[in-house]
Amino acid sequence: MSATLTRKSGFDQASFDTFLAARKNEPAWLTAQRQAAWQRFLDMPMPNRTEEEWMRTDIRLFKWDNYALPQATAGATGEAGELPALLSQGVDLAGHIATVDSRVTRTDLDPALAKQGVIFGALDELASKHSDLVQKHLFQTISPDVDRFAALHAAAWSGGALLYVPKGVKLDRPLHHFSQLAAGGIDTSHLLVILEEGAEATLLSETASLTESNALHCGGIELVVNAGAKLRYVNLQNWGHSVWHFAHQKAVVGRGAQLQWTIGALGAKLAKVNQHVALAGRDAHAQVNGVMFTEGKQHLTYNTLQHHEAENCKSDLLYKGALQDKSRLVWRGMIKVDVGAQKTDGYQRNDNLMLSADSRADSIPGLEIEADDVRCTHGATAGRVDEEQIFYCQSRGLTRKEAIRTVVTGFFQQVFDRITIDSVREALGEAIRRRVRDF
Repeated sequence: MSATLTRKSGFDQASFDTFLAARKNEPAWLTAQRQAAWQRFLDMPMPNRTEEEWMRTDIRLFKWDNYALPQATAGATGEAGELPALLSQGVDLAGHIATVDSRVTRTDLDPALAKQGVIFGALDELASKHSDLVQKHLFQTISPDVDRFAALHAAAWSGGALLYVPKGVKLDRPLHHFSQLAAGGIDTSHLLVILEEGAEATLLSETASLTESNALHCGGIELVVNAGAKLRYVNLQNWGHSVWHFAHQKAVVGRGAQLQWTIGALGAKLAKVNQHVALAGRDAHAQVNGVMFTEGKQHLTYNTLQHHEAENCKSDLLYKGALQDKSRLVWRGMIKVDVGAQKTDGYQRNDNLMLSADSRADSIPGLEIEADDVRCTHGATAGRVDEEQIFYCQSRGLTRKEAIRTVVTGFFQQVFDRITIDSVREALGEAIRRRVRDF
């Protein structure tokens, strides 16, 4: 597709000028950053299937004409209450942010945490109030130059959330971020998390669609975990099955810091996600957990990178996917070890359970090692449900559907055992069980 867009699409220069004009209180540096990214968006071609990263992801049916840039108009307030959140059920939250179509509709934070210097609120509002902090970190880990969707996001992100935890502050209750899409809507929200030295926090982030109508998410996530800090981050992608989902996500883990990043990929018509973890400081540790379930004609592509930049770091990635109907999962994983990253311990594994003869899973693990004192392993498997296991369960009184659900739950149990947050484990398990059909 040509980089030139028609006025009808809502992605022309006039539309962008209107978008900028509505953001009157943004600092000059942010406006300049947006304008530079917008020019890159206009100049870039659409990704195509001749590129290695896109050859297994067909976006020819994606049409810009169906969407427009986010608007700063009011009217979404109250919509966020129309859908129940999954991850926060029964959880005592320390704070909550809700958005609809990139517009923040609700923010709250425990006043006691605010007194300790914790910041949790709408990123586009806090970019002015805490300009120096946001400028230092915004788009410092993910680049607008990666592809056209990354450039659009950097130019037109809206709403979003900022979590900042000062040095040594430890949150003993989770925070929650909930993004929703209405019919024909667009979500360009950006999540920026900054944990200073020795800080600790848990953030639960999830998405949902108010209707099953066509919509677009073009987002970004940046996680900055400084020396000795600990972050547990859960990202549940649960859009409706008519949503196009494009995202660039990256975490930078400092010296002696720890990150547990859990993703649940259940929704979207098509998803193309880049998830990167950079182990930037000595003794950094990252655990990445993935639970993926597809049905119908869903197509989900997740590209992961465990980048070992410093010595004596450990990364551990486990992605598990189950597929039914004519759906497809693509996982491309890479462990990259720099020259100076001696004593690296890197592991990645992707397992897929095929619940139909028409589903397809592509697993492409990879290693790129430039150091000579490392331990790196990877693996991938794919297979069908064992009929003997189903028969065994049925012989114990379960129906065939109950037996299949039991087998599928058992398949994911290895990931569930790594999740220490009860609400997350239960929500993911229940969401998957509801989707399993007989075959």
